[in-house]
Amino acid sequence: MHHFVRAAAAALSVAGLAAVLSVAATDGAFAQAKQQAAPAQAAPAQPPAIKQIALTDKQIDGVLAAQKDMDGITEKLPENTAPDQKVIAQLDGVAKKNGFAGYDDYNNVVDNISLVLGGFDPATKKYVGTEAVIKAQITQVQADKKMPAKDKKEALDELNEALKTPAPTVENKANVDVVGKYYDKLVAALGDDEN
Repeated sequence: MHHFVRAAAAALSVAGLAAVLSVAATDGAFAQAKQQAAPAQAAPAQPPAIKQIALTDKQIDGVLAAQKDMDGITEKLPENTAPDQKVIAQLDGVAKKNGFAGYDDYNNVVDNISLVLGGFDPATKKYVGTEAVIKAQITQVQADKKMPAKDKKEALDELNEALKTPAPTVENKANVDVVGKYYDKLVAALGDDEN
């Protein structure tokens, strides 16, 4: 799995946002379903609340600029392993180099972006809300004639589970416009290329 910041973020108590990032998956509804259900399976408790902020163009530019370096660091981490202090220091350095107060600040911006991205319909690139996106994915999986029955059942179970755990509401409505301006770049940078 292509880990950009998610592995480190989970270790730093920002788990649960991979669900909204899964909308950016390039591989279709099954990959999205697997990613959206993963946080619910890993932690049945409610994920920590996101500290919602008003996003700026400068923050989005900083995330986009930092992503390649962040990927380079986090891709080396073994799956489901918390980063050590050396790795955290590297992540912090990349964040500061790209205009953030530190890695936590960077992560909060990514979390806010992810929250908004989770509500964008990938086909229309319009914000429709997370629930509508998940329902569209359910319809897509149900209509997929090529997906093996076992995979289809698993994907539908995971998507239906994701519907039971709604994402937080976007408090800063202007964030939808800011993220929308950079939608394609953000999906390319923060998306998951897992097959």
